[in-house]
Amino acid sequence: MTKVAGMTPRALHAQAPEEDADERILKAAGRLFREKGFAATTVREIASAANMLPGSLHYRYASKDDVLLALMNRAVQRAMTAVRSAIGDEQSPVEQLRLGLRAHLEMLCNGDDSLYVLLFDWRSLPQGAREGVERGRARYETFWDTLLAQAHATGSARPMLDLYLVRQFGFGAINWVATWYRKGGACTPAQIADAFFSYLAFGLLHEPARPPDLDTHFAALMAASLPRGS
Repeated sequence: MTKVAGMTPRALHAQAPEEDADERILKAAGRLFREKGFAATTVREIASAANMLPGSLHYRYASKDDVLLALMNRAVQRAMTAVRSAIGDEQSPVEQLRLGLRAHLEMLCNGDDSLYVLLFDWRSLPQGAREGVERGRARYETFWDTLLAQAHATGSARPMLDLYLVRQFGFGAINWVATWYRKGGACTPAQIADAFFSYLAFGLLHEPARPPDLDTHFAALMAASLPRGS
C-alpha cells in the first residue's frame, strides 16, 4: 500500500496525473472492499491506495457509503456496456445470451472489482443508501430480463418457462464463480460461461435418459412447484 504521510498534495497529484481522481478513488475502493470487505475498510486506507490525502477524498465523497454507492452505480453501467459490446452485431437472441454471459463473467473475474462488490457487498449499505443501489441492480436485472424474453420469443425454448427463475438459476451459478475462480486454472471465464450456458440451454441428461415426453414431464414438474413467494 502506498504511504502518503508527509507528502504534499502536489507530490501526491504528481504520482498519478494520468488518472482522474474519482477513478483512482473508485478503483482503490473496489480493490479494498473486495479484499477486506466494506466494513473493515477505512476511508484513510482508500485515500492512501488512491494516492491522495483523506481530506481530498472527503471533498468528493462525504462518507464511505457514498464511495460504495458510486462504485456500484459505475459497476452497473460498465457491466451493461461490456455486455452490449460483446453482443455487437449478433442477430440471434439466443447467441446474444451466450455472448452476454461470457462478458459478464469475464468482467466479474478479470475486470475491475466494482461488479464483484455490487453483487456481494451491496447489503453493507444502510437502508437509505441501499435504495439507490437497488435501483441500479434492478436496472441491470431488467436489462437481462429483456435479453431472456427476446430469446424466449424466438420459440426455441419451452413455452412454460418461468424466466424469473431461469435468471435466478443462471446468475446464481455464474456469479458464484467469482468466489472460487483462480487465474491460471483449468478453464478461463469464457470457457466456464460457455459450459454453464450449455448446461442451462441444452440440459445435462443424454437423450436416452430423458423422459419420453419431456414437455409433459416438464409441465408436470412446474405445476407441482410451489407458487413464487410461498
